[in-house]
Amino acid sequence: MTTFFELAGNLVVQASAVTLDHASPPAGKILAGEPRIGTAVLGAMGDYAIGVWEITPSVTTDIEADEYFIVLSGAATVSFDDGSPALRLSAGSVGRLAAGTATIWNVTETLRKIYIA
Repeated sequence: MTTFFELAGNLVVQASAVTLDHASPPAGKILAGEPRIGTAVLGAMGDYAIGVWEITPSVTTDIEADEYFIVLSGAATVSFDDGSPALRLSAGSVGRLAAGTATIWNVTETLRKIYIA
């Protein structure tokens, strides 16, 4: 589920404190655990959405959208079906995921990130 509020100009929000609506991903994407995923769209800049995304400890699969992200808290390893080196994510990690990439998210500590997609 996605919550939307417009982050207007000359305004700040504490991304670590944004309330998220959580839901379970589709059963076919869950490999282990009972993941809950929360999202809040903060706004847009041109064609890009900017928001907060969170996932609880679990192992899930996904097909990625083109996005840049900054991890605020938590820990995870993202593996790629194409054999690319895995990403080890923790607070302060900045990365990019390419559209269409098949991934496996092994989340060991609830992970919260800011995304631009």
